Amino acid sequence: MTFSKRLRETADEIWAQSHKHPFVQGIGDGSLDIESFKFFMKQDYVYLIDYARVFAVGSLKATRLETMAAFAKHLDATLNVEMGLHRSYAARLGITREELEATKPAPTTLAYSSYMLAIGQRGSLAELIAAVLPCAWSYYEIGKELAKRPGATEEETYGEWISMYASDEFGEIAQWLIDLLDELATGRSEEELQELEKIFLNTSRFEYMFWEMSYQQATWPLAETAE
Repeated sequence: MTFSKRLRETADEIWAQSHKHPFVQGIGDGSLDIESFKFFMKQDYVYLIDYARVFAVGSLKATRLETMAAFAKHLDATLNVEMGLHRSYAARLGITREELEATKPAPTTLAYSSYMLAIGQRGSLAELIAAVLPCAWSYYEIGKELAKRPGATEEETYGEWISMYASDEFGEIAQWLIDLLDELATGRSEEELQELEKIFLNTSRFEYMFWEMSYQQATWPLAETAE
């Protein structure tokens, strides 16, 4: 069994909860409250900025030129393709570019991105990949699953979102990360593998929490006060 398959099996219960979360299911059948989706798009936009930063750190930590180039390629795809979809959706949903750029991270967003950045900065390249992999891999799984539903990719509001994350192009990012992690995990001690597993499970849990946060439109419990 490859290490990535071990990770996926270990995290299966968490991922199953994400797959059947009402936010995800609402995207699939078109019933999701548009206000929850707006909240999600703004928070995910903020998250992707730090996600891209982790890819930049990955390029820094890489020891092979082709790995550096691949991280740079996927960094560009995140900033310009994936975030481009968010900007496009924002315009259609009446969210101005200024509002999108001014979005402040909700608690779950801040916790998730801060954890991911911390692992990326202080950990090994394998630990960095273990931290970012659940995002790319689970979104591709969800996209492919939802795309199987008749008419889902043509749905007026959420069809484009489903199409993007079900695409072969997005899947290539997930598969590249999977393959690289399997390579880097080869020959490591069980103690090291368990640490990678812990990181993978943590960010898998954060993925579920992000769906829940967006569904509930949950932000800080105390109102902001003027500084």
